[in-house]
Amino acid sequence: MLGVTGSIAAYKSALLVRLLVKAGAEVKVIMTPSASDFVTPLTLSVLSKNPVLTAFTDAESGQWNNHIDLGLWADALVIAPATANTLAAMADGVCDNLLLAVYLSARCPVFISPAMDLDMLKHPGTQANIAKLRTYGNHIIAPTDGELASGLSGEGRMEEPENIFSILDNFFHANLPLRGKRALVTAGSTYEAIDPVRFFGNRSSGTMGFALAESLANLGADVTLISGPTHLNVENRSIRLIRIESASEMHAECMKYFPEMEFTIMAAAVADYRPENPAGEKIKKKNDSLSVSLVATADILKEMGAKKKAGQTLIGFALETENETENAKSKLDKKNLDYIILNSLRDEGAGFNSDTNRVTIFGRNGTETVLSLKSKTDIAKEIINLLISSNPSQ
Repeated sequence: MLGVTGSIAAYKSALLVRLLVKAGAEVKVIMTPSASDFVTPLTLSVLSKNPVLTAFTDAESGQWNNHIDLGLWADALVIAPATANTLAAMADGVCDNLLLAVYLSARCPVFISPAMDLDMLKHPGTQANIAKLRTYGNHIIAPTDGELASGLSGEGRMEEPENIFSILDNFFHANLPLRGKRALVTAGSTYEAIDPVRFFGNRSSGTMGFALAESLANLGADVTLISGPTHLNVENRSIRLIRIESASEMHAECMKYFPEMEFTIMAAAVADYRPENPAGEKIKKKNDSLSVSLVATADILKEMGAKKKAGQTLIGFALETENETENAKSKLDKKNLDYIILNSLRDEGAGFNSDTNRVTIFGRNGTETVLSLKSKTDIAKEIINLLISSNPSQ
């Protein structure tokens, strides 16, 4: 939740909204009545992708903007800029506008970024209000020194949006176990063109890979997700999503990003073969049979295993229909993996086009962990938690 008050620094709130939304946050904006003199509600509504609230009731519909619900909804309330008047009202418990009512109702952390002229900031009344707000447990983001709207120069400038964003980011993510770690995940199938219309592919939906990417990002990792064709989209907008179609495109993108990654999880079902000479035009049905010559695609996982450096963890997936354990363990060794995750199409409720999965995780140190049938989201969380516990240095 972002509160905007009537200060010339309100123009910076638009930049802050954009940074928060880009990082994956859902942002709701509340403006005091005078704030719209400095930045329009429409600007902040477009950037936040939510209606901007300015009063207890909507002027057109008459709908009540429930300040209690808004205060409980927020994971953080950020008031930027906060004028001297708003600081005084907050310090004394005044409740004469929607923002102040939400502030009094909020149970979440509150961050306050004052903005005013230097003499107003240094006035004993303002300093007393800031001190009182600190005793309430609020986080004060100190104003900076620089040129002010009055033409004077000194302390009173609202902190820059990039720095406010960093303060929030550090507050919420500093203790996440994968904070600062980089992870690469692949998902979905690949399409190998026969002609401009037809292709060879498989039934992978990408659900498992997307769930793994989300789990990594939610634990603080900087995630790059490379996905073949799928209808899925990421929920955590901090994830860098790269869409590809063919195995050769998957290979190029993986080799580009792999060297800088601490974790790499290859969940995509990449085609083992592709047509040697795809037709430039749609193939017409002229005969009772058609022969297509196939050639092997690059073994991306094996190439990664050969290039893997100390400090990198490489995880592969194996989808088997026979001799599951033997085949999975063989891939673990031959491709120099740290873990391989075995799926079996023989397990009911697991495999392609299912929201559930049942897997067995084999580690190169001989460990074997069986995860029972559950949602792919829950399976993804368990896989990531297992990797964290097995790699405490990570």
